[in-house]
Amino acid sequence: MFEMFRNAMGFGNDIDYNTLKEEGAIVLDVRSPMEFNGGHYEKAMNIPLEQLEQKVSQLKDKNKPILTCCVSGARSGTAKRILESKGFTRVYNGGNWNSLGQKMKSA
Repeated sequence: MFEMFRNAMGFGNDIDYNTLKEEGAIVLDVRSPMEFNGGHYEKAMNIPLEQLEQKVSQLKDKNKPILTCCVSGARSGTAKRILESKGFTRVYNGGNWNSLGQKMKSA
């Protein structure tokens, strides 16, 4: 049951943060601007989930790795599915923005 939830949220595969960092992965924070301004991973791009479909063109390269993040992983899971439906090929749900930031810094 837990594995099914993980896969539905986009957490199914292990993420190789070192490789993604070397490839210049975009960290996409889909929280609101107020949440983002309250703290975020320093290199993150902020596009709130409710604006993602209208602003998807800001993510120019559909083959560049993208790590989505939010507070819990729910919105970032939805963002992952939206991006994949728009043809982005390498999208990963990074889950919580703070823990993702720590993983990217240590990678």
